[in-house]
Amino acid sequence: MAKIGTSSLTDHLGEIDEPSVARFCAQVANLRARGHRVVAVTSGAIAAGLPALGLGGERRPSDAVTLQAVSAIGQSRLMRVYDQCFADHGLVAGQVLLAPLDFGIRQQYLHARATLLRLLELGVVPVVNENDAIADDEIRFGDNDRLAALVAHLVGADLLVLLTDTPGLLTADPRFDESASLIEEIVDFDHDLEARAGGAGSARGSGGMASKVAAAKIASWSGVRALIASAERPGVLTEAVDGVPGIGTLIQPRARRLSARKLWIAFAVGSSGRIVVDAGAHRALLDRGVSLLAAGVIGVEGRFGADDAVEVCDPDGHVFAKGLVRLDAPALRSVAGRRTSDLPDGVPHEVIHRDDLVMVPSASPGSS
Repeated sequence: MAKIGTSSLTDHLGEIDEPSVARFCAQVANLRARGHRVVAVTSGAIAAGLPALGLGGERRPSDAVTLQAVSAIGQSRLMRVYDQCFADHGLVAGQVLLAPLDFGIRQQYLHARATLLRLLELGVVPVVNENDAIADDEIRFGDNDRLAALVAHLVGADLLVLLTDTPGLLTADPRFDESASLIEEIVDFDHDLEARAGGAGSARGSGGMASKVAAAKIASWSGVRALIASAERPGVLTEAVDGVPGIGTLIQPRARRLSARKLWIAFAVGSSGRIVVDAGAHRALLDRGVSLLAAGVIGVEGRFGADDAVEVCDPDGHVFAKGLVRLDAPALRSVAGRRTSDLPDGVPHEVIHRDDLVMVPSASPGSS
């Protein structure tokens, strides 16, 4: 599984850099020749479409509707290059456009997995991109990195390689600290490590190192090994598969992984609000893995409906869990703090059932 970003595929004007795409495809072809099945996740549709409309460089628009329209123009141009580059190696590419919704609805999730696995069985190289043109939400920061991690779980990948324009995650920003060095391995995440990732990347891309680290965390929590490495490094995909050390930042998978359902609750479904719980409920959810009851709720924030995803916070406002709530916001406010025996008839006993509740990765190591 390999993801390559916009900054690695386009020049400074946003035009597709065909030699860069060709090098990437050649590496994929080499792995295929060795018997590996590879899924490619690509960015670049928006950047590729901008020059066609004379909107490259400083003229790049910022509103989501225009960017979505531009992606429809750029996607076909991007795939034309992929088709030709893979054909040069006797391979067939298959375009697959996905969005977070495809991971949030179980039936669509199963359809997406079946399609990708069948393409691999047929010897096709799936080329996955976000379906920007018809996405419901605004085009989000680093979404294709997150998409790549979710797809890696979807197809049961052994390895996710996130290719970028830097050697990997560094100890500091090399633009300001000449002593910055490569972090070669990450076993677990903490706030200090994530802070090193910084913000967004280039003007042509939407991610940057922060989104790569976030995606690697998703992969780790789904049991997939991940590597952040430079797209410019010769043979980087082959070296990654061979386990060559020091070629980037390797993120080890967690021994205790999230199920597919809890993975999409945690990472693919947007939150519509927050529920604040008392200290007792906080401890019970973390230590015993129980359902959240109305008695433990001390605050409700936002406007959400039944079955929407919400974040769960401790009394200090720190988010430690996320789940699918069974009551809408007004109904939950009306019963917050009540014992189960005091609830009106017809009101669900569980605010969030334990099967729909997941401790987010920033929670304690013992959570599940």
